[in-house]
Amino acid sequence: MFNAKICVRFKNGVLDPQGAAIKGALNHLGFEAEDVRVGKLIEVKLKAGNLEEAKAKVRMMCEKLLANPVLEDFSFEVVEESI
Repeated sequence: MFNAKICVRFKNGVLDPQGAAIKGALNHLGFEAEDVRVGKLIEVKLKAGNLEEAKAKVRMMCEKLLANPVLEDFSFEVVEESI
């Protein structure tokens, strides 16, 4: 069994209205944020024969469903579940 953590974010140059709103609020509170980008974290538990197979499955999940390749980039980490 493997655990995957997938991060999906808007590509640079794509408008991120939620990030802009958070940046404005942080600056209003005195934190002087230069830029804020909001994304989503997706955690998946999956079965695979080995780590490379698990990574391939997660990449396919991202490419086919979890990320919009026109607007979003994704990164992920896969680790074997400890017993």
